[in-house]
Amino acid sequence: MERSTENTSFHMENFRRRSRYAVVFIGLIFAFCLITVLNINTGSVHISVPDIFKIIFTKSGDATAYNIIWKIRFPRILMAAILGGGLSLSGFLLQTFFSNPIAGPFVLGISSGAKMMVALTMIVFLQRFHVVSSYTLVVAAFIGSLISVAFILLFSRRLHSMATLLVAGIMIGYICSAITDFVITFAEDSDIVNLHGWSQGSFSGMSWSNVQVSAIIIGITFLILFFMAKPIGAFQLGEAYAQSMGVNIKVFKIALILLSSILSGCVTAFAGPISFVGIAVPHLVKLALKTARPLVVIPGVFLGGAVFCMMCDLIARMAFSPLELNISTVTSIFGAPVVIVMMLRKKGRQA
Repeated sequence: MERSTENTSFHMENFRRRSRYAVVFIGLIFAFCLITVLNINTGSVHISVPDIFKIIFTKSGDATAYNIIWKIRFPRILMAAILGGGLSLSGFLLQTFFSNPIAGPFVLGISSGAKMMVALTMIVFLQRFHVVSSYTLVVAAFIGSLISVAFILLFSRRLHSMATLLVAGIMIGYICSAITDFVITFAEDSDIVNLHGWSQGSFSGMSWSNVQVSAIIIGITFLILFFMAKPIGAFQLGEAYAQSMGVNIKVFKIALILLSSILSGCVTAFAGPISFVGIAVPHLVKLALKTARPLVVIPGVFLGGAVFCMMCDLIARMAFSPLELNISTVTSIFGAPVVIVMMLRKKGRQA
C-alpha cells in the first residue's frame, strides 16, 4: 500500500513538473510569435497584420511594404532573436563555470574585450582594405573574449572571493572600453561611420548575410551545448561528482570557456556589447521552470533570451520614435533590477 502511494505521488510530481515545463515553453513561443508580429507591424510605416502574413507566406503584396519587411524589419528581428538567445546561453555557461548566478559576459568584462578587438579590427581593415567580412569580426570578437577570460582566470587563482573576482572583471571591462574609446577618438571619421553606434549596442542595419553567419555559428554552438547537457548537469553538482561520472574536468572547463567566448563574441561582433541579458535571463528562466536541469534550461534560456531581446529592441525603436535608444539602455532598465534582487536574495540566504 505504501509503495502504491509513493508511486502515485511520484507520478503526480512528474506530471506537475512536465506540465510546468510545457506551460513555460508554450508561453515563450506565444510571446515570440506575438513580439515578432508587433516588431514587423510597428514603425514609421505601418503595415497591417493581414498584409504581414500575406507578404511573409506568399511573398506578394505592396512592393514598398515587401521591401520594408524582407530587407529591414525581418532580418533585424531574427538577429535580435538569435543574438539574444546566444548571449543568454553565454551567461548560463559562465554561471555554471563560476558557480555564481551573477557571472555574465558583460559584468566579467568579456563583452568589453570582444568590443575592443572588433573596434581595432574594423579600423585596421577599413583603412587598408576598405571592407571587413562578418567572419573576420566574429574571429576578432572571439579573440577579444578569450583575452578577457584569460585575465579573469588568472585573477581567479589569486582571488578566492567571487565578489572580488566580479570587481576585477568590471575593471577589465573598463580598461577595454577605455582602449576602445581612445582608438575611436583618433580614427578617421570616414572609416568608422557606424562604429560609435555599434559600440553602444544596436540591432539596426542587419542584413540576411548577418543572419546567415550568426545562425550558423550560434546554431552549431547550441547543438554542442545540448549534447553536453549531461556533463553540465553533473558539473552543477560539484567537480568531485562530475569526475565520478567520468567527466574530464579540465577539458570540460576549457570547452565551457571556449563555447561561452564564441557566443558572446558573435553577439558583440554584430550588435556590440549588450548588458545584463546574460545574467538576468538564465535566472528568470530557471525561476519559471523551477529547475536547473540543463536539458530543459538550455533551450529555455535560448528562447527566453530571444524573447527578451526582441521585446527590448521593440521598446528601443518605439519608445521615443523616431529617435532610437541603444539596446543596452533598455536591457539595463529591465535586467539590472533582476540582478539587484538576486544579490539581495543571496545576501539574505547567507545571513
